[in-house]
Amino acid sequence: MRILDRIEEILCMICTVVMTVLVFANVLSRYVFHNSLSFSEEITTYLFVLLSLMGTAIAARRRAHLGLSILTDAVSPGVRKALHVAGFAIGALFSAALFYYGILMVINQYNLGMETSAMQWPEWIYATFVPFGAFFITIRFIQAALQELHAPAHAEEGEVSGQ
Repeated sequence: MRILDRIEEILCMICTVVMTVLVFANVLSRYVFHNSLSFSEEITTYLFVLLSLMGTAIAARRRAHLGLSILTDAVSPGVRKALHVAGFAIGALFSAALFYYGILMVINQYNLGMETSAMQWPEWIYATFVPFGAFFITIRFIQAALQELHAPAHAEEGEVSGQ
């Protein structure tokens, strides 16, 4: 899965760099030329969606999502393990639904010929970011569920077998 790690990290890096350059150029354009670069806001918004989804996948891989541990701290290690597996499974189901409905959204936008407001590009191009990111999130939640399932029940919070 090292290739997936690299893809996630490289995409996040590219999104961050491009977004930073575009926002800086837009601010500079506003102050120097008194004119905004309309396309920069559009591209930045869509890249932020991709960055958020890829960041979610990375957080799932690292088990770094926020959680409320009041319940899991009060139960036995076996029940805690079952709750973690259930939580990861629910996350996988949710992201799989996001993947499925994201594909339907892309198909719908393609069929309707929808275009973006600033650049008049086909909307479906940017919409592919949703199922693409959801695919990575689904893989990572399944991975986390399987790792938790195969980890000993007495393992401490934050320990992950196989890493």
